[in-house]
Amino acid sequence: MSLLVCTDLDRTLLPNGGEPESAGARTWFHRLAALEEVTLAYVTGRDRNRVEEAIEEYGLPRPDFVLGDVGSSIYVCNPQEWHLWSVWQDHIRPDWNGFTHGDLAQLLADFSALQLQEESKQNTYKLSYYTRIHLDYKVLLPDLHKRLRENKINASLIWSIDAPAHRGLLDILPACATKCHAVEFLMDKQGYSLANTVFAGDSGNDLPVLVSPIPSILVRNASPDVKQEALHLVNNAGMSAPLYLARGGFRGMNGNYAAGIMEGIAHYHPEIITLLES
Repeated sequence: MSLLVCTDLDRTLLPNGGEPESAGARTWFHRLAALEEVTLAYVTGRDRNRVEEAIEEYGLPRPDFVLGDVGSSIYVCNPQEWHLWSVWQDHIRPDWNGFTHGDLAQLLADFSALQLQEESKQNTYKLSYYTRIHLDYKVLLPDLHKRLRENKINASLIWSIDAPAHRGLLDILPACATKCHAVEFLMDKQGYSLANTVFAGDSGNDLPVLVSPIPSILVRNASPDVKQEALHLVNNAGMSAPLYLARGGFRGMNGNYAAGIMEGIAHYHPEIITLLES
């Protein structure tokens, strides 16, 4: 069978969190990605340049697709060149009602809790801010939504925590440009179903996928807060089956990062693991 493997990068596949990585975990992941049956997509908040940096720094397999900028860009990755998928840009554009990235930044300039991220972390359909790590986002986000709705802007607000940097992150995207919508769009255009798609993540901006009907893996090194929130949302939605929480044990590994991804693949698709061992 064919399998679409979609994974976040930072602290999911990349071992750049506080927990240790099991020896050999990325070797297993390389073997998975090399299977003819597997299509690999990186789903990340990173832009194209920072994805390419991560591939080189960590020796990652080359992907078939990159769903970057928290889902606001999709690249088709050929061996020699990456192409921005214009059909996705056309799909998400109407949500911002003709407003540009700069227009939205000006519209929200009076929200003192928000600090614009560097220009390199912005793009046409992604407006990104830093916040205090202990910001009461459950108060701030409704106020932002109200301002945007008043201007007929249909947006998704994705708040997460960068624990190593000790700060909060806020991404404002077209409503249909989240990681979840991007994965679903890729599935539809490439002919994949829930039966042959798996997603892996670790953080707040992965939650829309983790709690969706898409079979998903929460790696063991995810923070307790994200685990708690994911389980709460899944249980409320009555969809506990599609979410797998890695706990360690696959080939004696600890369940962190790539080891957790492989553990989840073994849970959902043991036949793929059989192919790796043949």
